[in-house]
Amino acid sequence: MHPSPGQAILDHAPARQLLIRTENPLPTMNTEYDVIVVGGGGSGLAAAASAVETGCSVLVLEKQPHLGGTTGIAVGSFTANGTTQQKAAGIVDDPLQHEEDAGKFAAPEVEQRNNSALRTYFLSHAAETLNWLMDKGLTFYGPNPEPPNRVPRMHNVVPAAKAYIAVLEAELLQRGATIVRSAHVTRLLNSAGRVAGVEFCQSGERIASVRARRGVVLAAGDYANSPEIIAEFKGNEFSQIEGINPYAGGDGHRLAQSAGAKLLNMDVTYGPEIRFVAPPGKAFQQLLPSSPLAAKVMGRALPFVPRFLLNWMIKRLLVTWQHPENALFDHGAILVNQEGRRFCNERSWPDREIALAQQPGKIAFLLLDQRLAEMYSAWPHFISTAPKIAYAYVNDYLKLRPDVTIAAPSLDSLAQRRNLNPIALRETIDEFNRYVLGEQADPLGRTNDQHPLQGSRWVLLGPANAYFTTTEGGAAIDQQLRVLDEQGNAIPGLYAVGQNGLGGQILWGHGLHIAWALTSGRLVGLELGKQAASPVQFGG
Repeated sequence: MHPSPGQAILDHAPARQLLIRTENPLPTMNTEYDVIVVGGGGSGLAAAASAVETGCSVLVLEKQPHLGGTTGIAVGSFTANGTTQQKAAGIVDDPLQHEEDAGKFAAPEVEQRNNSALRTYFLSHAAETLNWLMDKGLTFYGPNPEPPNRVPRMHNVVPAAKAYIAVLEAELLQRGATIVRSAHVTRLLNSAGRVAGVEFCQSGERIASVRARRGVVLAAGDYANSPEIIAEFKGNEFSQIEGINPYAGGDGHRLAQSAGAKLLNMDVTYGPEIRFVAPPGKAFQQLLPSSPLAAKVMGRALPFVPRFLLNWMIKRLLVTWQHPENALFDHGAILVNQEGRRFCNERSWPDREIALAQQPGKIAFLLLDQRLAEMYSAWPHFISTAPKIAYAYVNDYLKLRPDVTIAAPSLDSLAQRRNLNPIALRETIDEFNRYVLGEQADPLGRTNDQHPLQGSRWVLLGPANAYFTTTEGGAAIDQQLRVLDEQGNAIPGLYAVGQNGLGGQILWGHGLHIAWALTSGRLVGLELGKQAASPVQFGG
């Protein structure tokens, strides 16, 4: 099996030794590089770009036929302190204050697992990375506030996160790096106790063993869509819940594990949470131009963009990416499955997500009656938000996400438009209302609801799935981004960045994961630029 003739597999620098087999023969590539990067998302491309700037020869191996990873489908927030933008706005900030505030996002039992020294180290270098990215032509608007951060720290890339990918890829190709797509790294190769290279395959066939003279960098993303890893570390009951990035299979974590790495916080996940299914076709942020020139033009034009247009763009991203607020259920909304029936206590997290993943098609719908539809049409009640930046209400979803939002004057009309069973849906409402009126207990365990569902306007939001947004587990690392074994010793030749090398950090809150991905990538490239090339030959 091989890719179709038109499928891009290799972006190449001058190379002469190893032929990548395809239906259309492509130029050869080397069998040795200074640095091999496993993964072509934000952290991997940042690592490659930084390493090539120091004079290293670099090979990037990406499992998918396209670059980007989870970074490429995100909105693109980059949270940092002490930035040029903050200083221009008169904001005084520093890494210690940022570290303290970053610890307020997660629940205390999660935050106590954090590697504070590493997170402080990261936050002390994030502003340098932002400047590094701006030097490459990227533009950011902000800083924007996000409580409980005491000052605005969120910087949003223009026009969206795929600009990171486009700009870094363009620089890599310009500087002569090699990028191989559809390349699945199957194992790490060792020589004299050192990680000395990788073996990778294409379409299930063994292709090549490639040597890394200075180091192998694991940058393959998280494991949110690996039911095996989720079941192993978090529990079988979570294994049916999918990752928001369908390609987040935990390959880098398994490679690290195979080399003897210590893995930290593998049971800590961001989510599960309810999110609406993606819009048909490409998501809105994927349609925005992202070339270096387009990003620069949009950045310069941003101060002159009418506020209403900027708000529309932000809200369009918001209803595509953000999750519905839990307050909807606190105020009386319910979840129904494709059959029109409730299946969980909607206020019980994560039991509701576990139950949702077991429903037909793994989908459900949020139902709002007339009271709730009116309540969630204006501040302070919103369906989703990017805090202090934008808020999306019922009418925003009706206008911008008609694929997941409908309004109707009756339950029967609502059911018909989403192919739900109208009889079952009416029975569901009747049963819920009997509980609210005190005639019976709720069979699914809800309590303290005071408003029956009723009225002449009904809104149905969905289909929605239960998703893991990302995972917080990763290899133990030191401040040189070297992977550590169970005894805390560096594994020679092996490095990890981004979600592969979280090192025990808890990075909850908008913009921290992308900031870590790009900062860790930049730092590992600098570190590898200092290393001497290893003279070792391949072993087993």
